[in-house]
Amino acid sequence: MNGLIALLGSGEYLPVMDEVDRYILAHCGANERTPRVICLPTAAGQEGEASYGRWMRMGEEHFKRLGADVTALAIIDAASANDPQYDALLESADLIYFSGGNPKYLYQTMHGSRAWATAQKAWARGAAYAGCSAGAMILSERIPDMSLMGPKTQPAFGIAPATYILPHFDAIPGIWKPVVNALTKRLKENESMLGIDEETALIGTIGGTWAVYGRQTVSRFTREGKHVYKAGEEVVIQ
Repeated sequence: MNGLIALLGSGEYLPVMDEVDRYILAHCGANERTPRVICLPTAAGQEGEASYGRWMRMGEEHFKRLGADVTALAIIDAASANDPQYDALLESADLIYFSGGNPKYLYQTMHGSRAWATAQKAWARGAAYAGCSAGAMILSERIPDMSLMGPKTQPAFGIAPATYILPHFDAIPGIWKPVVNALTKRLKENESMLGIDEETALIGTIGGTWAVYGRQTVSRFTREGKHVYKAGEEVVIQ
């Protein structure tokens, strides 16, 4: 994945994220063209048409308002993720945007799918990836199951430089703090966990620089401790 990556804690398709999304559109490889945006509601695929349809409409309305050429695709399960009718749109996209929902379902649906393989062609030529909440979590090494019985984890795509990514970080209820602490203690040398606040994004490239955009902060945890980065600050990620 060679293009820009945006990991969002929350706020997809809302006016509060306009500045963030304008930045992504300006750096998605479209150059002088109108950016071609694909919105994917896959993470909400289990929630029924009312839910994923709402995300599709919101995505189209939002990016149209920002001046992009946008299409939302009903890739909501394994069958649609392997439907060749979506190949051309995904491969020609300048920005592929995953909205929120269930991160495990999103990963299981996209892993090994035709849609993911086709999207990788777009990213390889410089298109941008944006993932909000679940869409951010699937790029980490592992996806945690936030359970008070003890956090279990499952593999993720391992693209972003983080073992775990926790969205909505500032809004995690106090009752879940022991789970966050347990995940922190599991970190090995050279591993990290990212906590991304709501209405906030961490944007960068693999092997390049990362910075915080939006209203709040990003927290980075390692075995050595925690560092909090404010909007506008560069995040040191090895």
